[in-house]
Amino acid sequence: MRSSYFRNLFFTTPDGLTLYARDYPGPSPEAPVVLCLHGLSRNSRDFEDLAPALQASHRVLVPDQRGRGRSDYDSQTERYLPQTYVVDMLQLLDYTAVVQCAVLGTSMGGLMAMGLNALAPERFTRFVINDIGPDIAAGGLERIKAVVGTKMVFADWPEAAGYVKAANSAAFPGYRHADWLRFAARACTERDSQVALDYDPGITAPMRGGSAGAAPAELWPLFDTLVDRPLLLIRGEISDLLDRDCVAQMRRRHANLAFLEVPGVGHAPMLDEPGVVDQVTEFLTSG
Repeated sequence: MRSSYFRNLFFTTPDGLTLYARDYPGPSPEAPVVLCLHGLSRNSRDFEDLAPALQASHRVLVPDQRGRGRSDYDSQTERYLPQTYVVDMLQLLDYTAVVQCAVLGTSMGGLMAMGLNALAPERFTRFVINDIGPDIAAGGLERIKAVVGTKMVFADWPEAAGYVKAANSAAFPGYRHADWLRFAARACTERDSQVALDYDPGITAPMRGGSAGAAPAELWPLFDTLVDRPLLLIRGEISDLLDRDCVAQMRRRHANLAFLEVPGVGHAPMLDEPGVVDQVTEFLTSG
């Protein structure tokens, strides 16, 4: 049986916020570490299936980025940028005395993974990037900008499940009602006798100023810092954010890139799809 034990960890950022992370202990104090980074409007609960599986071989750190989950909201919304989050994650590694680790990043977390390696390459060993690349498909980006932060509060869990289904059904056409309830439980929290999406709507403020607020303008130089690192790229088969042309270019630039396409899902695979956990675990433990 997989352990799901984690301890709650709180640390302070250089600009004074208190951020939260789940710390799943590994099989020994010397176990390698993997840092799991969620997407734009998500939180640490996205990895509640994957993290226990990785505990067999790794210590797993799963933070809530500022403005999400149990982490502080930032009153200066212009700081809601991947560049800020990268500095926060280096602070988390310093706080936990982690010298080196692997990084797994979904969507925005994948952009952060590239930034982390560019800023401190000596601290990172291998990378899993989930459904994001240096060329971000315009259609997918516009869809995200149109949805995130537009409706935040629901009367109850069934209403919340209905909302996340309406917003994400194209990406997960095989989901049933129970799956949407579970999706809502990961994305939302109970607050003031209502159910609310578990993030600060202010995270969208930089995006409203244009795509440069969603991601650095030029990402290929960041990706190129990974070309000598073990890298697994995951894509949802029907993703609208990572297109196949971008994947082909990534594979040309990174000759040893491992690639996994998850059938029947879009942006972004939840990493609990059949066989995905095993393939991620195999990649992280190889070599």
